[in-house]
Amino acid sequence: MKLAARMGNLGTETAFEVLARARSLEAEGRSIVHLEIGEPDFDTPSNIVEAGRKAMAEGWTHYGPSAGLPELREAIAWEVGRTRGIEVDSAEVVVVPGGKPIMFFLMLAVLEEGVEAVYPNPGFPIYESMIRYTGAKPVPLPLREENEFALDVGELKGLLNDRTRLLILNSPGNPCGGVLGEEDIEAIAEAVRPYPDLWILSDEIYSRILYEGEHHSLIRHRDLRDRIVLLDGFSKTYAMTGWRLGYGVMNTEMAAQIARLQTNSTSCTAAFTQIAGVEALRGPQDGAERMVQEFRKRRDVIVEGLNAIPGISCRRPKGAFYVFPNVKELGRKSKELENLFLEEAGVASLTGTSFGAHGEGYMRFSYANSVENIEEALKRLRHCIETCL
Repeated sequence: MKLAARMGNLGTETAFEVLARARSLEAEGRSIVHLEIGEPDFDTPSNIVEAGRKAMAEGWTHYGPSAGLPELREAIAWEVGRTRGIEVDSAEVVVVPGGKPIMFFLMLAVLEEGVEAVYPNPGFPIYESMIRYTGAKPVPLPLREENEFALDVGELKGLLNDRTRLLILNSPGNPCGGVLGEEDIEAIAEAVRPYPDLWILSDEIYSRILYEGEHHSLIRHRDLRDRIVLLDGFSKTYAMTGWRLGYGVMNTEMAAQIARLQTNSTSCTAAFTQIAGVEALRGPQDGAERMVQEFRKRRDVIVEGLNAIPGISCRRPKGAFYVFPNVKELGRKSKELENLFLEEAGVASLTGTSFGAHGEGYMRFSYANSVENIEEALKRLRHCIETCL
């Protein structure tokens, strides 16, 4: 099959590959504890489900504007303005089917051969995949355990130059759970100001899943607003992964370009999904808040349990719902451990290298599973390590 050469630059998201392998083992009768997929195990709150059902019954099943329904764009502008302490106009909002299209469209719009993009590593694998696809040069910014997996602004400054067209920030972060504090944001602002052609993608999809302190966003810097694209969505906060609903906030000129890319690809986001999104933002928030409280409890269980296993050490993440333990003392490559844990222990997890070369020596476990299942996974991991290594 003859494909365009650029298809060779396109990576994947290995969580779905491991999930498929785990499902195959389950079909053979194996018991598997799923700690691989980044998806809340909660159902979408009932008020949101009812809003979506009602919207379909009322005929919200047709094409809508490429940039999104006015009702949802206004609700998002209100929500982002409220949570980030800024004024946002609905014309600055583009609604897309999930968070990834904002990454995809922005990179298609600003990246090309001869320019560079700085991205967190370990980081969400689609960042590097899409940078390579555009022909731009990916420049990894290491996230180090000794820095609580927050980026080092000194290292960032050393990577930026006149060819840098895009900087990707992710806080709270996947896979490490690191968080950028107020001082970090201020230092990043100073670092990027000398580069007027530099765009910043601020991936804040986990902004509501935070266990301490407040969420801080670079978009609060008024002088940088025109160069920032804020990415957020509904999948994680409201357990709406299958609804495919995300958005970007950006200057109106870029919003028009992103909407044009959407017109040429997906046309628009499903209308009834968007009506459900209005209810998610405007309606009761107790379901989302209870979910975060449960994630906090699970975080503490898995961190304490991993630290009790010889050969594993684990930092306590400040946000998202992942742990990124250090497994270097186990003496095996991370990919070997991923396979061993799945095949021998029945625990589905991800090698740290799924998130970039700097993830070697680490594993990612999602604690979007019950305390009971997490405790069972910890028991299996301990037994596997004691008997197989």
